[in-house]
Parts: sequence; C-alpha cells; structure tokens
Amino acid sequence: MADEHKVADPGPLGLAGFAATTFCLSSANANLWHGAGAAAAVSLALFYGGLVQLAAGMWEFARGNTFGALAFSSYGGFWLAVYAFLNFQKGSGASLGVFLLAWTIFTFYMLIASTRTNTVLMLIFLVLFITFIFLTIGAWGAGHASMTKIGGWTGLLTALLAWYASAAGVINDSFKRVVLPLGPRG
Repeated sequence: MADEHKVADPGPLGLAGFAATTFCLSSANANLWHGAGAAAAVSLALFYGGLVQLAAGMWEFARGNTFGALAFSSYGGFWLAVYAFLNFQKGSGASLGVFLLAWTIFTFYMLIASTRTNTVLMLIFLVLFITFIFLTIGAWGAGHASMTKIGGWTGLLTALLAWYASAAGVINDSFKRVVLPLGPRG
C-alpha cells in the first residue's frame, strides 16, 4: 500500500517560521538589544512567519491535519496582518489591543485543542496564550508598558518551545526514532 502522506510533514517548517518571528518581536517587546528585534520581526512577519507558515498550513490541509492546518494558516495570517498593521495602518494603542484580544481568544481555544496533541505543543499554546494576555493589557493604555515587557519575555519562551518542537520534528524524522521527545498526550 502506498504511503498515506504524499507531502512531507510541514510542522517543523511552520514551527520554525513561527519561532523565528516570535523570537524577534518578543525580543523587541522585552527590550533586549534596545528593541533591535523589531525591524527583523517586521521582515520575518511578511515572509517566514507569514507566507511560509501559511504554506505550511496549506500542506497540513493536504495531510488531513485540521489542527495543524488551522494553527499554521491562522498564525501565518496573524504575521501577515502584523506586517500590514505596522506598515499600512500604523496601528497602536486601543487598535492594537483589540487586535491582540482577538488573537488571545483564538489562542485560548487552540490551547484547549492542543491538549490532545503532545506536551510540548500544549506548552507552546499555553505560554502563547499567557503572552497574548500580557501584550493585550500592555497595548491598552498608559502604565502598562511593564505588561508588554512581560509579554516579550513569555514570547521568548514561546519561541524557544516552538524551536524545540521544530527541531524534534526534523531530527526525529531524520533519525527515524525519538531523539527529542515531545511527550505524547492525545
């Protein structure tokens, strides 16, 4: 019988795009390197976090993976929207708060669905959800800059977890055995 998957696992690619873009923007939010990650994040948002992750989502559709398709396509769309928001809308403040609140809600129900995947993926969504909470609060008004900074630090943790999951996907596949465990849940 032929292999059921004609498309290689797009998960490591999507996770890598998400991790790199999240890392750069989160480093700016955490005020590492005096915000130097912001320019890198905007470029990554269009290409690696946006278009590449969107493509990974489409490949997940071809594999029949609803969770992966929705996650990668949506967060690819998120990064494309971040690019547009920053470059075309020049959005900030309450507009940014509403934008981030929508993603906090989406991430919450993806967190629930992730409990049926693996431990690392569930942790990514849990820490991402916490990140969006802090960033949403930070976007709404004076005196909340420390919330954005905390969101930056939790975003960095999110990126590290996503890189680990990406590395596990490609390394485990390359070695044809579990080298980096993910902790099956579902």
